[in-house]
Amino acid sequence: MRNRVLGGTGIEVSPYCLGTMMFGFVGNADHDECVRIIHTALDEGINFIDTADMYSAGESESRRRSSARR
Repeated sequence: MRNRVLGGTGIEVSPYCLGTMMFGFVGNADHDECVRIIHTALDEGINFIDTADMYSAGESESRRRSSARR
């Protein structure tokens, strides 16, 4: 996948973004499945992940954080 520069920032991001609004009690409540989805996206070269504290009252951010590779 060919990355693109995000505006004038110099930051390279994938042309696709993984949206996490439905990660949590609003959509997909299965924590492990959400983590697997994030890992699959990263494995496929997606490095642009949309999250916000208002998505499932912060649950989507929590799932993103717990998916961090150690």
